[in-house]
Amino acid sequence: MPLPASLQVSIVTWHPDRALFERTLDGLAVAIRAAQEANVLGTVHLALVDNSEDAGVAGAVSALGRARFAGTRVHVACVHAHTNLGYGAAHNLALHGTGANYHLVLNPDAELAPDALAAAIRWLDAHPDTGALAPSVTDAAGRTQYLCKRYPAVLDLVLRGYAPRLLRRLFARRLARYEMRDIVDADPARDTIGIPLMSGAFMLVRREAIDRTGGFDPRFFLYFEDFDWSLRLGEVMKNAWVPQVRIVHHGGGAARKGLTHLFRYVASGWRFYRKHGWKWL
Repeated sequence: MPLPASLQVSIVTWHPDRALFERTLDGLAVAIRAAQEANVLGTVHLALVDNSEDAGVAGAVSALGRARFAGTRVHVACVHAHTNLGYGAAHNLALHGTGANYHLVLNPDAELAPDALAAAIRWLDAHPDTGALAPSVTDAAGRTQYLCKRYPAVLDLVLRGYAPRLLRRLFARRLARYEMRDIVDADPARDTIGIPLMSGAFMLVRREAIDRTGGFDPRFFLYFEDFDWSLRLGEVMKNAWVPQVRIVHHGGGAARKGLTHLFRYVASGWRFYRKHGWKWL
């Protein structure tokens, strides 16, 4: 009988919402325990990397993580970056740390279903040609979030993020294709291999795929780092959307986060297209 898989998890925080972060840790703990009890998962290392530039915040993040996993079979390491490294660069600190079979990139505002890790690891164990897995995602109200995407035209990003509702309705079919609604809303839902773009809210990645791509490109400070890595992961192995792996995601909406986030979004989008090719319409 093969040994259960080992897992490294990294969560990057920046002044996190305490209640949401605690729910993320609680969901992760339950999912880890369920996968370990099912003998799907063995050793687990959790890296908490805080980008807040505030020792007090970093200390609180560390205390919450250590307290939640005290007495469990999860090894917790906490890193205070002292400066805001950016999302991808902070995750990179942990990507190569333990050599685990799989690495989970997880947002501090994402809640895993109790069976999420067991289902995800079983699926990847059964599909060795697949390098990365994306889950089915809803918001707190149970509404579907369409986080897997096809390669976007600039028009798609503008319409989805900044256009008034009436204009979005006029382009509903176009946006539905970009958001892969034909796949995500299919009934019955089916596993889909060959997903172009995944969200950094949850990316479960095989060690081989990490080693062959090197992880996130640190030149993307915030936004599009997950799209960039998705494309590179898809070049070396395959990306899959697996609907039986379920999470709740409370984040998103760069356009609603103020001018600083808008500037970072536009700057990262420019870098993404310069790197991978412009598509306007």
